[in-house]
Amino acid sequence: MREAHNIHEVSQLGIDWVGLDFEPKSERYVSQISSCAGIIPDYSSLSDLSSHESSQQQQRPILCGVFADDMPQNIVTRVYNFNLDVVQLNGEESMVMIDNLRRTLDPDIHAGIKIIKRIVITKREDIEKYKEYAEGVDYFLFDIQDNLKDWSVLEAYDGKVPFLVSGNIGIEEADKIKTFSHPQFYGISVNEKFETVPAVKDAALLKDFLEKVK
Repeated sequence: MREAHNIHEVSQLGIDWVGLDFEPKSERYVSQISSCAGIIPDYSSLSDLSSHESSQQQQRPILCGVFADDMPQNIVTRVYNFNLDVVQLNGEESMVMIDNLRRTLDPDIHAGIKIIKRIVITKREDIEKYKEYAEGVDYFLFDIQDNLKDWSVLEAYDGKVPFLVSGNIGIEEADKIKTFSHPQFYGISVNEKFETVPAVKDAALLKDFLEKVK
């Protein structure tokens, strides 16, 4: 997502995270522009999203920046400029890089910053890749590819790090999500099936989906 109005609209639905794509080759790429320019809402002026407002008002969603094999300094800059709460790493980042990134960010740039590592799942054995990162990340994102018909492969995950699931999830997966159970299952990530155009979410469709999965 990148349009201020769209982020504001979707945030009213009670979603937990908003993703900002900083992969330069992505059609959802967010340019390096500050919030006051309108690329994301200026939460200081959106009282209903401010964490400093009364408990009756909605707290702003967690902002997750998506990167892939980017230079650490680029990530640090975007965490600072966009006040990111979570860094999602989609590339071949090493544990050394992840450790160094966390040390740079926490506590000086963003105390308590969270890191999520994406792992592409094409077969059951791919789940085992989590072991390389288990000691250094806060969440996994298991990206299930289209060749897998269900989420049974996730039964192989025996780690302690919470995980989210992505992979062409649409409203037709609502029943699957409601019945899926795993002690470390944390949530889902939705993308193109809920977009009107790249980077713009269909708020009405998302609302319908959220009502179905509750």
